[in-house]
Amino acid sequence: MISKNVLNYLKKNKVKHEIVKQKPVFTAYDLAATLKEKMNKVAKTLLIKVGGKRYIIIILPAHLKIDFKKMQKVLKTQKIELATEQAIKKFLNTKPGALLPFGTLHKLETFLDKALFKTEHALFGAGSFTESLRLKVKDLAKLENATVADFGAVAKKSAKKATAKIKKTVKKLRR
Repeated sequence: MISKNVLNYLKKNKVKHEIVKQKPVFTAYDLAATLKEKMNKVAKTLLIKVGGKRYIIIILPAHLKIDFKKMQKVLKTQKIELATEQAIKKFLNTKPGALLPFGTLHKLETFLDKALFKTEHALFGAGSFTESLRLKVKDLAKLENATVADFGAVAKKSAKKATAKIKKTVKKLRR
């Protein structure tokens, strides 16, 4: 279930949203397959460690991967890396795969990839493996005072693997 803290945050800030229930999923790819959504309409949220000392939240469409060189330019730093599972548990008090797109709730900066704006509404993780939030991308950007930048790249080699994984998941769901 989505926490009351998250729902109160959205209500307090008058952000229109829809709670979308689904079978348990652990990745943005699985969410897209389960709900039969295009991957550009599903967002993935990641925790990034910058310069070895601070953390930020980044959000990009599920069909993209992080282009670390682009992100280094955006952040004006040489050192960035994905946060470890332990860091996610420690700093966000959540499990990997259940990250919220609301950096403000954790006092973290939020960055949105500009490709998210190619769709009006997107599905976002909600801190739950069985529920997601559908909301306007521009509303999330405004709510989080997010930095919008170009840091995504098409995952060429892994795209084939991801597509195969999605097809396999869909077959299982149809049984």
